[in-house]
Amino acid sequence: MSSNIDIDYVAKLARIELGEEEKKKFSAQLGQVLEYFEKLSAVDVSGVEPSAHAHALCNVWREDEAEPAMGVEDALMNAPKKRENQIVVPKVVDEA
Repeated sequence: MSSNIDIDYVAKLARIELGEEEKKKFSAQLGQVLEYFEKLSAVDVSGVEPSAHAHALCNVWREDEAEPAMGVEDALMNAPKKRENQIVVPKVVDEA
């Protein structure tokens, strides 16, 4: 792999600003990552079945059945503040 990486271009794509020391450090690290990808691409995987996970997984679905709703008392049981069967939360919108 060519060690000539345009770190300024990569930093611009990532929308980050790098100092000279950071450029040297990250350029070397990015070069190592790309070298590792080259090693991975050299491995023969022609007989390996593609998978999205290391272990075979399957979804276990249950029927979607309506159940009784939680009662108001249960829903408000752990609320730090409550008023008129509602949870009181701090104001998060500034008045402009």
